[in-house]
Amino acid sequence: MSSSVPDADDLTESLTRQGVRVVAGWATNASNLVHAKSMPVERTAAFVAAGAGMSQVHHGYSLDGSIQLTPFYDAVGDLRMRLVPEGVRVLPGGLAAGPTHVVTQDGEPDPTAPRHVLAEMVDRLAAAGLTARVGHELEFVLVAPDGSALPHAAWTPYGLTALVDRSALIGEIVDVATAAGLGIEQVHAEYGAHQLEVSLAPEAPVAGADSVILLKTVIGIVTRAHGLAASFSPVPFASTVGNGAHQHLSLAAEGVNLFDDPAVTTPHRISTRGGHAIAGLLDGLIGAQAVLTGSIVSGRRLRPGLWSGATICWGAENREAAVRFLAGGPSNPHGANIEAKLVDPSANPYLASAVLLGLAHDGIERRLPLPPETVRDTGQLDDADRARAGLSLVLTDQGAILDAFTGSVAERVLGERAAAALIAVRRHERDAFAGLAPEQLCERLRLTWSI
Repeated sequence: MSSSVPDADDLTESLTRQGVRVVAGWATNASNLVHAKSMPVERTAAFVAAGAGMSQVHHGYSLDGSIQLTPFYDAVGDLRMRLVPEGVRVLPGGLAAGPTHVVTQDGEPDPTAPRHVLAEMVDRLAAAGLTARVGHELEFVLVAPDGSALPHAAWTPYGLTALVDRSALIGEIVDVATAAGLGIEQVHAEYGAHQLEVSLAPEAPVAGADSVILLKTVIGIVTRAHGLAASFSPVPFASTVGNGAHQHLSLAAEGVNLFDDPAVTTPHRISTRGGHAIAGLLDGLIGAQAVLTGSIVSGRRLRPGLWSGATICWGAENREAAVRFLAGGPSNPHGANIEAKLVDPSANPYLASAVLLGLAHDGIERRLPLPPETVRDTGQLDDADRARAGLSLVLTDQGAILDAFTGSVAERVLGERAAAALIAVRRHERDAFAGLAPEQLCERLRLTWSI
């Protein structure tokens, strides 16, 4: 998404000329629910300058619509959602949409707002002389509008059949997304039936997370037009594979990629600080799971053999590793990067990027040594094999995941207010849904993260 800031009056004129009637601005919360306010296009300048009012309890909305309070917010007080003009994009149906700056009535950034948490992390990296880029992959399963499963059809994992069957829908997603300024890199059929993946070009971290919300909006618009819906649940159906929301990260200092330093002769040309960054990710991964895989259904996806990054290790092109290293070169024109495979679509993309970058930064600050590379397929190992190799798995129990967050690097990255909101909504999930059978749970939450 473009970073140039248009004049609010010029933006209003441009949107009106393009047939826009309503402008929506979104804000996300710790449950990864997307809230929004809208105004007539004629009030775009007011939306940018004064914003729209929003109760601060939006931070505490849980998956069942209930509000979970913390010591930092309740029903008293108000926030403002100020439209980010450079993020506004034109969508079908006379609608334009974009992210908002969530601020107090006095115009100060709201420290609980996920977008602000990520912006602060980017600033900390800049103070250390580092810049980051993040590329997102988003998996989803096509379902009926009510969330029920589509009829069984021929579906070859990663096959051409699905692209032929859904060519009109895929083509429209690409057209609408491209018109909205999204950098669509790739679309393909995934492993599961009726499952697709869309990959976005790497961007600056905040813009990259903005693009995730915009892409989900585009997918929501297009699937509705085709009489379908898209499930972004980590596990849409209890008996099938889950959805991932992988993030590809790169870090640079003075223009040199830390994961591809030509002055380094170590394997893969990973610099010393690049190795520290990978080590920081692995070291803090368990504590970060409350952000990356913290929902009540997330743990069902995290099993060896499912390419979900369930084994805490790193390796070049190792799809079973929690951190997959991708070398630069002709086949990877964006340059060397690392993929955090653990992340699922229940994770707020702003908070997830903030935490992943925070773990990498922590590894650099503490100069953590890069562990040995894992070159074998860890999905084929049993418990005894893993023990002999010194490998361990990520957590799958939500209670244990939330407990591990306390005192973690991830908790420090979020700050006490955003951390409190996260724990409040996730603990409520555990209490509200714990009695449901897996099939009931997956059905109940199948469309929860859809737009």
